[in-house]
Amino acid sequence: MSWNPTLAPGCPDEIGVDAIETVIIPRARDIGGFEVKRALPAPKRQMVGPFIFFDQAGPAEFLTGQGIDVRPHPHIGLGTVTYLYQGDFHHRDSIGTDQIIRPGALNWMVAGKGVTHSERTSEQGRSGPHSLFGIQTWLALPEDHEDMDPIFEHHGKEALPEIEAEGINAKLILGTAFGETAPATMFSETFYLDVVLDAGARMPLPDDHEDRGLYITQGSVTIAGQDFTAGQMMVFRPGDKITVAAGPQGARMMALGGATLNGPRHVWWNFVASSRDKIAAAKEDWRAGRWGEGRFELPVDDRDEFIPLP
Repeated sequence: MSWNPTLAPGCPDEIGVDAIETVIIPRARDIGGFEVKRALPAPKRQMVGPFIFFDQAGPAEFLTGQGIDVRPHPHIGLGTVTYLYQGDFHHRDSIGTDQIIRPGALNWMVAGKGVTHSERTSEQGRSGPHSLFGIQTWLALPEDHEDMDPIFEHHGKEALPEIEAEGINAKLILGTAFGETAPATMFSETFYLDVVLDAGARMPLPDDHEDRGLYITQGSVTIAGQDFTAGQMMVFRPGDKITVAAGPQGARMMALGGATLNGPRHVWWNFVASSRDKIAAAKEDWRAGRWGEGRFELPVDDRDEFIPLP
């Protein structure tokens, strides 16, 4: 656990409100009987650094025997991040991964040229009443890694760097921040933090990254004299020193960003690419369903069903 003493929090009101470039109110999306809040992509902002997709799942309560069943589906051109506060997911994919993720751990799957995976509540999770609350994000890959072979990494919560100061606890999930480096393999400059602030605590955002955003999952914060509450994402102007002050109930938030990519990305369904041709080819490959003969295969031990092409 560490904290960089040169990052003095300062006063939250030292910057003007114009330092907040965009405020995003997530849209509700149904993913098969379960509602998520989607902050990215947004009408006024496609990406924050490489982050191109940002969903809050839950908080939700399930009865015994119930849970989430996201059937096998494909991805290209991105990395998926699963990070949970409550509950679990059983991840299976077409490169042979069989992994249960629990709160505080990281599942990092890089699709590259193509991968298929499913995510379901585990049998253990369904054995009694349970909760689900977490964040799922996608990171667009740089063009020189869009066609790489897919990989999967799981890092337990003990492997993620922990950064502490008075009233502040932050877990570095991806990339680099405050002199720390997370263990997951990155392909562009990135940072992704799970931050918990006590009531009234103040914390600066990393100022050595080009793009920076903040999503509040619990509580409230004050930035530049403005109050923001759970379920809002703020994207900040590059270069400004930003300090966040927690409200009277404290706050939990996800801080994210990094270097911008060399251009926008095309997004269709579960596919992200720098060209429409790559997406068109992936659509045809998934529609053809020639499992194991080309780009896509179904996950080991989860081959009885899949999500068809829309």
